[in-house]
Amino acid sequence: MLSAAYSPAWSADNPFPESSTAYTKLQEIKQRASDLTVKAMDLMGIRYKRGGNSPENGLDCSGFVRYVFKDVIGANLPRTSAEISKIGEHVDQKDLQPGDLVFYNTLKRGFSHVGIYLGDNKFIHSPSAGGQVRVESMNIDYWKKRFNGARRINDDEAK
Repeated sequence: MLSAAYSPAWSADNPFPESSTAYTKLQEIKQRASDLTVKAMDLMGIRYKRGGNSPENGLDCSGFVRYVFKDVIGANLPRTSAEISKIGEHVDQKDLQPGDLVFYNTLKRGFSHVGIYLGDNKFIHSPSAGGQVRVESMNIDYWKKRFNGARRINDDEAK
C-alpha cells in the first residue's frame, strides 16, 4: 500500500515533484553552477596578466571572472573587482554555492580581488603577477583574514 503512494519525485533527495516550477528552477541553478565551475577549471594554468582579459594574453582576477561569466551565461560584468562587488545579491559566507563570487582585500583596499567559489571552501582565481589561474582553500589564514564578502550574480542583472 505504501509503495503505491510513494513517488520517487518526493524522495528526501528531491523534495520537489519533477514537473514543478521549483524543481525546474533548482535544476537550472545546479546546471548553471556546474557550467560556471567547469569553465573556470578549464582555465587552470592560464598565466596572470594585469589588465588581462583573454586566455591567450593572460587574465587578471576580474578579467578571469568576466571571461567565465561572459562565456557561460553571456554576462557583461564590470571591469574591476570593486565594480563587480556592487552587482548581484549579497551572500553570507555560510550560504555560498558553487558559482558565487568571493571578494578579498589584497591591496589594502576592499574588494580588490575576486574569485569564483567552487564548493567545499575552495575558490578559483587568477592570483597575481607570476601566478596562474589556480584553486585555493578559503581556510588558509591569508584568505580568511582578507575575506570581504560574496555575491551571487543573477542572469538578468548582468546582461
